[in-house]
Amino acid sequence: MILDMDAVEHWPAIVELVAHLVTTGQLPAEQEEEMLLAFKIREESVSTGIGSGVAIPHAFSDDLEHVIAVFGRSEKGIDFEALDNAPVHFIVLFVVPRKNYQLHLQTLAAIAKMFTNPSVLRGLKAATTPQEILAIFDSKPSRVSA
Repeated sequence: MILDMDAVEHWPAIVELVAHLVTTGQLPAEQEEEMLLAFKIREESVSTGIGSGVAIPHAFSDDLEHVIAVFGRSEKGIDFEALDNAPVHFIVLFVVPRKNYQLHLQTLAAIAKMFTNPSVLRGLKAATTPQEILAIFDSKPSRVSA
């Protein structure tokens, strides 16, 4: 989890989040470039900035056995080429094993649903610690770990 992202633009934000997955040991370093390419291809088709200050970049991996994810927050906002052209303040980037396509759809739907709740957005904005953010995620029926 990154509570205050450095990036202010779309692609550098994804690079920052993927690097965090590597730094925290969730993504093997040897897979970093492959995953960046997968995200690049995905984002070139259409931005995953879904509006209301939220982006959900996602990609597939042939080498992972389980979903990995990272949550990033930006107080200043990131130009994510979002559908509503609004700056993005909350990003959930995740990678799903390619063999679990159904899990990809379920994860994407759960994240999108959670972020349509205004009280979740307010709570995430006000949270000052990773524990507070995890508590917000855990309090929702659609659980997502970051």
